[in-house]
Amino acid sequence: MLEFLKNLFKKTPKVEKVDLASRFELIGRVGQGSMSKVWRARDPSTDRMYAIKVLDREKTRKLEERFLSKGLERPSEAEVALQLDHPRIVKTLETGTTVDDETFLVMEFVEGVSLSFLIDTQNEHMQQGRLRFLIELGEALEHFHSKHLIHRDICPRNIMLDENYQIKLIDFGLVVPNTPPFQQPGNRTGTANYMAPELMKRKKTDQRLDIFSYAMTCYEMYANRLPWDSVGQTIELMQQRINTPPADIREYVSDIDEDVAETIMRGLESEPSSRWSSASQMVARFRDARERLEGVR
Repeated sequence: MLEFLKNLFKKTPKVEKVDLASRFELIGRVGQGSMSKVWRARDPSTDRMYAIKVLDREKTRKLEERFLSKGLERPSEAEVALQLDHPRIVKTLETGTTVDDETFLVMEFVEGVSLSFLIDTQNEHMQQGRLRFLIELGEALEHFHSKHLIHRDICPRNIMLDENYQIKLIDFGLVVPNTPPFQQPGNRTGTANYMAPELMKRKKTDQRLDIFSYAMTCYEMYANRLPWDSVGQTIELMQQRINTPPADIREYVSDIDEDVAETIMRGLESEPSSRWSSASQMVARFRDARERLEGVR
């Protein structure tokens, strides 16, 4: 009985809240997602630059409620970010709670450009480096999947290139564990243009939905367009994605290497069972192509 009473009245450890404006010099906003704001910040004590990501409290709560209503407790973005340690994934150094009860993440600051910018401009960096970009993004996804996670939002806006034009995957806000309870149909979440057909049809999902989004991103790096025409029109997009095969990338990029084209197109198969089963398989094919075409492995 005494032990029971001790546990009943045990105090919950106090969470120390952080005043970000006092601890860091918030230099300016460098990005804003649907559920967060990102600041470029300097730590006065070390003079080092960081990216501070602050999650919108209300939007985060609503997302979590969608899982809790099904009896599922999803790991937070902070919990996911802290377990990722790979050169192609932005490093999260610290997480905590602000004085406004918002979760924040202190991340390495990536001085560079978004993959979206390189796709739009198709400049020399994209022309000369895209096969390497395909490999590096695949390596990031390999690491992600090795942690038994599904990213659910692989797309160019969630990918940065640093000052040396090395890929950095930067966003983990929609991640779920790759476990049966989280693979069940129903949660159509992500960026519509990159969603796998099984997600649109509210079927069971697994890590192969990330393979589809990865292949879509690879396709766009080469073709500067997506395999379907109805960009931004959600209902029409869904109908095309479900009923129409993707346009062959060779229709838009006549000089693309045959093995690279076949690897990308297999990743876009409507049925998950017909796709590559892992990012590792795609990366291996891309590495072979790069060795053959550029003499680099």
